[in-house]
Amino acid sequence: MVAGASRTAPTFGGRRRRCGMSRLPLALRARRLGAFALLVLCNGCSVGPNYQRPDVPTPDRFTRATRPGAVDSAPKVPDAQHFVEEAVPRDWWTAFNSPALNDLVQRAFAHNPTIDAAQAALRQAQEDVAAQRASYFPTLQASYSPSRNRNAVGTISPTLTSGQTYYTLHTAQLTVGYVPDVFGLNRRTVESLRAQADMQRYELDATYLTLAANVVNTTLQEASLREQIKAAKATIDANVRTLSILEQQAKVGGATGLDVAAQAAAVAQARQALPALQKQLEQTRDALAVLIGEPPSQIGPTQVDLATLHLPATLPLSLPAEAIRQRPDVLAADAQVHAAYAEVGIAVANRLPQFALSAQYGGSSTQFSQMFADDNVFWSLTGTVSQTLFDFGALKHHQRAAEAALDQAKAQYRNVVLTAFQNVADTLYALDEDSKALAAATEAETATRKTRDITEKQLHLGQVNAPTLLAAEEAYQQAVIARVQAATARYTDTVALYQALGRGGI
Repeated sequence: MVAGASRTAPTFGGRRRRCGMSRLPLALRARRLGAFALLVLCNGCSVGPNYQRPDVPTPDRFTRATRPGAVDSAPKVPDAQHFVEEAVPRDWWTAFNSPALNDLVQRAFAHNPTIDAAQAALRQAQEDVAAQRASYFPTLQASYSPSRNRNAVGTISPTLTSGQTYYTLHTAQLTVGYVPDVFGLNRRTVESLRAQADMQRYELDATYLTLAANVVNTTLQEASLREQIKAAKATIDANVRTLSILEQQAKVGGATGLDVAAQAAAVAQARQALPALQKQLEQTRDALAVLIGEPPSQIGPTQVDLATLHLPATLPLSLPAEAIRQRPDVLAADAQVHAAYAEVGIAVANRLPQFALSAQYGGSSTQFSQMFADDNVFWSLTGTVSQTLFDFGALKHHQRAAEAALDQAKAQYRNVVLTAFQNVADTLYALDEDSKALAAATEAETATRKTRDITEKQLHLGQVNAPTLLAAEEAYQQAVIARVQAATARYTDTVALYQALGRGGI
């Protein structure tokens, strides 16, 4: 038996497998080959180019040269994203140490309509992906059609075997359809829609970031205007006091009518600046109300004062240039490039043969209970292959259009990245120069306040007159306004830096 076995089953592994296959019935082999071919047909491949992130400049620094305060970028680090997350928190506005400001930002997140719109756009994009992903699987449809009919028995053959003139026909049918994704048309479509959903998600992040920055900046502007109005009112009061003194002096001959008239004009001129500031303040409060999702009539003065705010203890002035890639607008442009790559694949797949499989099973009878009796059942299996042979170049030009759109998306991505570098560089320069401006404004305020105080003492001693004190008071109040404006600019520069680095939201 051993010798017989060696004759019928050679020791060669490959030959043994061939001998075993050769023993299979022809019908079974055909079914296996057919199943394999169907598997290959269904899996297919994805035609068209695969996504690649566009190349962009990666400079070692944001600014042209090292600036005071280390405003150049840090050396490259292996994990730039982790570095950014550590240096730039998502709730960066809390660094100002103002509970009232934090509350305004959270109210805006909860009620601003742009957030709701961006969230709805994201949900729509995600549902589009889920709907297209269903094309990977067969579809199943059921139908039932009852009808009342009359045969033309005197002219054509009767429809029914019984030859009845009037009859009711009940038809039920189950249809299964499947489109094999041979060349990746469905997969590329899902890929494109998924990239568009990613883009919507990044747009939502950008909406949160922009909204937070707008709320903080508007709140800072509101607080700044209140301080400027306070200084303007102090200037008006000083002019009014001086006018009152000159009027009293004129009565005893210590001042002329010309002096009184000139001071009355100065009072009127000082009052002219106040309405413009008041208008700007009210309009700023209206803008803030809309940002937090409320009617303008429902908002009053905020509880945020510049004196209670604190600049962050540390600012992310030294970051790797790769941090730019974390900005929502850069990520959204990257997702747009990904979608454009997939659209090229879709255009290529549309030029190739399209396959479809379908099966129907049903029954038809004049009696509802007999629809699926043996003689009333019908079924069919259908396979379809379609190929466009001539369309005057329409599909070819669709592909070229998709390729041009891809080139456009790449160029737009590079432009977004370069603009992002510009945003950071501009902000770093502004931080440096506005810090100097704030220091100078603070020094000027201190000096003018000291001059005002000395002049006031001299007035009491009779060494100077009222107009001299008025000039010192006006110089001091102007210095206060300049310092308030410089401090506001320094705060808004901080906001701009966080916004340029592209993190914020919930």
